[in-house]
Amino acid sequence: MTDFEIRDARRDDLPDLIRLVQALAAYEKDPASAVATTDQFDHALFPTTGSPAASCLVVEHADRPGHVVAMALWFATFSTWTGQQGMWLEDLFVEPEQRGSGIGRALLGRLAQICVERGYPRFEWTVLDWNTPSIDFYRSRGARPQSEWTTFRLDGEALDRLAGEA
Repeated sequence: MTDFEIRDARRDDLPDLIRLVQALAAYEKDPASAVATTDQFDHALFPTTGSPAASCLVVEHADRPGHVVAMALWFATFSTWTGQQGMWLEDLFVEPEQRGSGIGRALLGRLAQICVERGYPRFEWTVLDWNTPSIDFYRSRGARPQSEWTTFRLDGEALDRLAGEA
């Protein structure tokens, strides 16, 4: 028996989602980069037209109904190699005081279930190299690092410059 509930995020969770994303950014030593707003999350997760850009699971602790203590935000990807969709986990965050309670393990397990239910052959995410607690946790769940790949990012002035060259 668990003392928490995993469920799909709702509109009324948006302030909690922003709070958790800001806490994650602080944990990852980059709080200034977490600039997303509730309006942006509302449009991405609950659009009035079209499909959502992402999906989100949240966790409420039984002792604190209505208070979200963890989240996992993900979206579907597509692999040209498998010819199938997969899942990209953008962020998984559990409030520090809730860690070790099984919430992270349960969230990861629920995401794996969604992959299996939808026939997604891949479930992927990135972790900062210095984040050994998370790396150890993911390895304990059977995840393998893809160290032969390097993530690249183009943003800010470099993005504008390249767009201007097209």
